[in-house]
Amino acid sequence: MTNLTLNDGRTMPQLGLGTYQIPDAQVATIVRAGLDAGFRLVDTAAIYHNERGVGEGLVHDDVFLTTKLWNDRHTDAAAALDESLALLGRDAIDLYLIHWPCPAADDYVDAWKALVDLREAGKARSIGVSNFMPEHLDRIIEATGVTPAVNQIELHPTFQQRDCAAYNADHGIVTQSWSPLGQGETLNAERIVGIADRIGATPAQVIIAWHLAKGFSVIPKTGNVDRLASNFAAREITLSADDIAAIDAMDDADGRMGPDPASG
Repeated sequence: MTNLTLNDGRTMPQLGLGTYQIPDAQVATIVRAGLDAGFRLVDTAAIYHNERGVGEGLVHDDVFLTTKLWNDRHTDAAAALDESLALLGRDAIDLYLIHWPCPAADDYVDAWKALVDLREAGKARSIGVSNFMPEHLDRIIEATGVTPAVNQIELHPTFQQRDCAAYNADHGIVTQSWSPLGQGETLNAERIVGIADRIGATPAQVIIAWHLAKGFSVIPKTGNVDRLASNFAAREITLSADDIAAIDAMDDADGRMGPDPASG
């Protein structure tokens, strides 16, 4: 398992298990199977409404666990984290992220200050953000002097967010890719299928291997237990420079599938 070193000195597995849209009643089974397959990073969020099930599935002690602060709790982060920890059955979280900046409400700087306090209190061992663009990152860093350890953003072959990823790299922030498989649509792309067929891999493995080769942390989600081991095995795949360049060329400025962080 490859680990990435965060800017606070801690380490985090590069490849993790996403749990978005996996119901609370089913997620413990998926998490246990994912841990059996080798995953040691599990990502959830308050808004996923599955933190209790994720906690029940954590049968190993050496799991790096992430959860997130939802948009309506930016002024109430300490209480929100306590609620998440109670559901997860944990005294502290490995990584706590602000889920969205919500610039219209403009409380994200205060939320970041609260996360800094939670880190100092030991309740969040590392802190970061999700869906923050450079202008949002500039503000929270200037206000606190604390740079997020991780920025989790929508990133897949057809929407690569190169400006944001470059900003993250320049500031020592790990870029973590959500919807890394393009919500499944990219799996059928002719270029991806061609590479997969040639090297004897699945399309999902090719895309995950591309994220890993780019230095991103990546958290593919599947509700299919049988796919977990296959996804984890992507770390053993080495893409050629030509393959990486071919996938790089799939970038589309209009490829966003999720909400735009600038609106809302």
